[in-house]
Amino acid sequence: MSGPQVLLLSGMSGSGKSVALHALEDAGFFCVDNLPPELLPEFVRLEGERRTGRVAVAVDVRAAGSLPALPRLIDALHADGVPIRSIFLDALTPALLRRFSETRRPHPLAMKPGASADAPALIEAIEHERALLAALRDRSTVIDTSQLRPAQLRTWMRELVGARDATLTLVFQSFAYKHGVPLDADFVFDLRVLPNPFYVRNLRPLTGRDEPVAAFLEAQPEVDELLGQIERFLDRWIPGFEAGQRSYLTVALGCTGGQHRSVFAAERLSSRFGARRAVLLRHRELELSE
Repeated sequence: MSGPQVLLLSGMSGSGKSVALHALEDAGFFCVDNLPPELLPEFVRLEGERRTGRVAVAVDVRAAGSLPALPRLIDALHADGVPIRSIFLDALTPALLRRFSETRRPHPLAMKPGASADAPALIEAIEHERALLAALRDRSTVIDTSQLRPAQLRTWMRELVGARDATLTLVFQSFAYKHGVPLDADFVFDLRVLPNPFYVRNLRPLTGRDEPVAAFLEAQPEVDELLGQIERFLDRWIPGFEAGQRSYLTVALGCTGGQHRSVFAAERLSSRFGARRAVLLRHRELELSE
């Protein structure tokens, strides 16, 4: 079977799938929401006959009865030569609880027609959904939307699909430990061991993208030593991920506030690797404040 490029979009209820699907539509994808998984092969065949270039299919827990068959269907499409990639949107449970509270929308597993008075509490429904989607999450590129605004999610989706032709895309993401480790990180490196520009008064209001901060960190021998070790580690192990047909590898770099050391490290590593492979750069805390 030959067919269009297929992007399978899934994730937790309340994680932003509607926003992501609209971003894919804007990027030129033909999008279908809540397609029953068992119809995926036939849908791909029909779109191939229509010569549709790129299609996105959103699947979620509303199709819970068919979810166990989805990994097998994906493997079958891969075996038939269909380029299909999976993106999974995730978020921390407190973030999901807040969103359901703000929107007053029911969770699909907590509120169904005819549900009894002892229907599961919202938090129980969320954890049950995690279990149902675990196998699909494990084989997908994960985006942690816990702290993302809708505009950020739209940008990140456009960046991911824009890098689609690369064998493997490296995503370097800076973050603050005080706001939590990103759920979508494949590797996490702790930069808090390095000298902190925050304690230099004139550097405190700046970020790792500013030259004075960069000059301060470049003058510290241990900074270059640590970045060199991270670079060699990634060079050693990236080929194994490529052999496993991974599309993206997210490298999270954290410091206390996500403003100085982690930002500088993400910028430098992105520059080093960008000369030889596809790279995306994200600064979670800086983007939240912009």
